[in-house]
Amino acid sequence: MNRAPELERDLKDPSLYINRELAQLEFNFRVLAQAQDPGVPLLERLRYLCISNSNLDEFFEVRVAILRQHFIFGDAVAGADGLSPAEVLNRIRTRTLELVRVQYDCWKDMLLPELEREGIRFVMREQWTAKQRRWLQGYFRDEILPVLSPLGLDPAHPFPRILNKSLNLAVILKGKDAFGREGHMALVRAPRSLPRIIRMPTEVAEGPYDFVFLSSILQEFVDEMFPGMQVKGSYQFRVTRNSELVVDEDEVENLALALRDELLGRGFAKPVRLEIAESCPKSLAKTLMANFELSDAEVYRCAGPVNINRIVAIYDQVDRPDLKFPKFLQSVPHAVHVDRNLFDSISMGDILLHHPYESFNAVIELVKQASQDIDVLAIKQTLYRVGNNSPLVDYLIEAARAGKDVTVVIELRARFDEEANIKLANRLQEAGVQVVYGVVGYKTHAKLLLIVRRENGRLHRYVHLSTGNYHQVTSRIYTDFGLMTAHPDICEDAHKLFQQLSALGPVIKLKCILQSPFTLYKGIMDKIARESAHARAGKPARIIAKMNALNEPGVIEMLYKASVAGVQIDLIIRGACTLRPGIPGISENIRVRSIVGRFLEHSRVYWFANDNSPEIYCSSADWMERNLMRRIETCFPILDPQLAKRVYDEALENHLADNTQAWALHASGEYERLSPGEDMPHSSQQALLSKICSP
Repeated sequence: MNRAPELERDLKDPSLYINRELAQLEFNFRVLAQAQDPGVPLLERLRYLCISNSNLDEFFEVRVAILRQHFIFGDAVAGADGLSPAEVLNRIRTRTLELVRVQYDCWKDMLLPELEREGIRFVMREQWTAKQRRWLQGYFRDEILPVLSPLGLDPAHPFPRILNKSLNLAVILKGKDAFGREGHMALVRAPRSLPRIIRMPTEVAEGPYDFVFLSSILQEFVDEMFPGMQVKGSYQFRVTRNSELVVDEDEVENLALALRDELLGRGFAKPVRLEIAESCPKSLAKTLMANFELSDAEVYRCAGPVNINRIVAIYDQVDRPDLKFPKFLQSVPHAVHVDRNLFDSISMGDILLHHPYESFNAVIELVKQASQDIDVLAIKQTLYRVGNNSPLVDYLIEAARAGKDVTVVIELRARFDEEANIKLANRLQEAGVQVVYGVVGYKTHAKLLLIVRRENGRLHRYVHLSTGNYHQVTSRIYTDFGLMTAHPDICEDAHKLFQQLSALGPVIKLKCILQSPFTLYKGIMDKIARESAHARAGKPARIIAKMNALNEPGVIEMLYKASVAGVQIDLIIRGACTLRPGIPGISENIRVRSIVGRFLEHSRVYWFANDNSPEIYCSSADWMERNLMRRIETCFPILDPQLAKRVYDEALENHLADNTQAWALHASGEYERLSPGEDMPHSSQQALLSKICSP
């Protein structure tokens, strides 16, 4: 339906925008719904519960921590939604209380009983047999007690530093110790070297899989840590701290050294949340709150283990394939089989990879061949998250030692991978690799590989671009697209990008690739505006975009204008979306859906109808302020018509047809899970598994 371009409503009206933090928090409810879904294999449901919990940890470590800082210092600038930090924190509190309640209800009322029916038991203290108690007491004395340092609190023994997210017991004591000191409170810190879940051996277990929480063992035998004193009670607690690293890059000479120093203090930064046992007395809770300088609003009582995400440890210990997702064999495109020269294959035409349905080994094989090919002169690559023991790193080192020019751009500030990336940078440098830390003030989030090869006396370039990280493990559980190409313009663009990253050059003009922070934002805005112009002219106009998150106000405003102009817009956004779809006269032509399934939807794909001359792009960037303004990102076109159709079919049309794992966002900010109704059920991920992979 075409509309006049005039608008009666201000598109900057805060009521048109959902708060970013609340939208991000809402995603965890969709993850948790997978744990509640009886159609999901039982051990996978357990994993989803733990994922929702670990996501919540990170949410407090980063987003809530930043909000609290703004609230304390009063330096916040209201976002597009117009909410103050105080109001956002209040709403986060309300929604988090509900999330925590549902998490523990799911654990106690659904998963625990169903696991027990399958012979997987978490044996509580009151359920231990005499034989089990004797074994556990021996385990406590031999394996646990020697590494504990229980601490009675008094003026000579002040409250110790408590490590971020560590398991602790607060113990109430009565009586006098050997020195005549009157005891009233003590702390027991569980070292991270101790497993949080202990499997009982077959000689004492009553089923095939009997597990005990470390916290249960500590509480049962806590009196042995305080001989001669009476234990009146012991209560679990855990504190979450601000984990956002802050380094003034304009004031440091070496970013790696500055980050290393910051990492030393991360575990003991400002507290932002206190989790305590549901049964913890109010007086003890107030003592803990006073120590951590937290208020009632930052305390969450847990109706079970305070570190519920540690339960995921049993997933690999339980050999029950019937309770897990069926295994599948990743496909390998014919053009990238290991017995083929990949440079010849890429020269014959672009190669598209769709992970995890197609194997990431194709990328590893490309780097391997480059490292061993005498005609390859140079390899340049960006690394954001790479994982432990990556063969890619081994091949880059092999190439450097073979005399090839190897340059690696490592993003040291990749959140929670900072320490690993510093070690990686040191390892590469020791092997002779030229390591660059990116650009001051901008995270390098682009996924880019460039290989320079001499062929028949001339230099040829080969490029791999991706929507996801060069990470072998996550490539099996994240959906991403990768493109191998020898297209001259794309290769020239990649060459210029690496020049800019390593040589501190000026803004460069690229032919095919859109780049943040320079051309990607404007490129997206221009393409949305072009669709609006087509719609007003009565021409075909449509936008389909798939990404992890959308929160950039300028893009959202432009999408609202396009909707008013009559452009049909479908957004497939896994996580946080701050746009409100379905508002009459504003966004009634916009539909937003989220897919939550076996794999984490990570690929970013943008499609523009362009008056029946469609354009499709894959990108490392979400439509977020940080990705478009404060990061180095790439957005690359799929130029081969057959590959473009494949991306459209597999990433867009397929996901828009999903009616089993899709959630529709309403204008209220609430999500509704879609169901097939009378239609044929369609799971987008299962459809691709059936199409591409072998069981």
